[in-house]
Amino acid sequence: MELRQLSYVEAVARYGGFTRAAERLHIAQSAVSAQIRALEIELGVTLFARTTRKVALTPAGELFVARARRVLAELDGARTEMAEITAVVSGRVTVGATANLGVYDLPRALARFREGHPGIALRQRSGLITGLLGALDQGELDLVIGPLHADVPPRFDALPLVDEYLVLALPVGHGLTRSGRLTLAEARDEPFVSMPHGSGLRWILDDAGRSAGFTPRVQYETDGPAGIREMVSAGLGVGLLSRAVAEGPCGSPVEVRRLHPAPVHPPIGVLHHRDRPLSAAAQSLRHHLAEIAGPRPDPVHRVTPEADAEEDMTEVPD
Repeated sequence: MELRQLSYVEAVARYGGFTRAAERLHIAQSAVSAQIRALEIELGVTLFARTTRKVALTPAGELFVARARRVLAELDGARTEMAEITAVVSGRVTVGATANLGVYDLPRALARFREGHPGIALRQRSGLITGLLGALDQGELDLVIGPLHADVPPRFDALPLVDEYLVLALPVGHGLTRSGRLTLAEARDEPFVSMPHGSGLRWILDDAGRSAGFTPRVQYETDGPAGIREMVSAGLGVGLLSRAVAEGPCGSPVEVRRLHPAPVHPPIGVLHHRDRPLSAAAQSLRHHLAEIAGPRPDPVHRVTPEADAEEDMTEVPD
């Protein structure tokens, strides 16, 4: 018994005759008839009742066609799965990422993905979130990783990865480090270091300043959070940074103070365009980025800046 014989029997049953089945299969009718006759001889049963007017399944034929269709369906499923595997082990994914990803270690995540998918070419592009979303609109990027602001347009599908919150970075020895419970308003007279307009971090700073009753005086701009930390360390001003960047081991020393209330930092997540289906390679990377991030903590039990107030008071001696 051969798979092509199963296909021929199913086609004759589907289209109601040898001629139409042969036309759909793009082979000669004599080949269809010969293969089905050989199969009937092998099985010892008649599958089709042939008359001058029509071809109909016999009871044995009905049972056989039902099983043949299940076999062919399984075969089609196997082909689909193998095609998906082939697509995932090869391909290209272009990822856009903002400079401020907080605790999410994107280089490590991409390195681990590459270990399991060496045939997939990865390309990363950096920029501000507004520019990256524009590139996503134009189809220049497959995925964007960055802060998921509340006003993300609905045409983008957003998957949160990790939570983060902001702290105030100060030059070492700055007078505000001796303050007990620090509010952003207490820094109203300080020069700020921040990223340019259009960045999420600059928007958060401006919005937090408005809520505190003042407009932050940004005297120095830089392209990324690491630059903010360096400028603050050099004494050029103070700056809002994610806790991961401000307290991380890399970079020049700064004093870190938690603010009360803490400016809200959106979660870091991955976005793609809803109207542009992801390739199998991009889908695999998106799944990996979420998997490596682990489960997001329950907001009810997550340690918040307010919950850390007691620790904050003892962190810097009076």
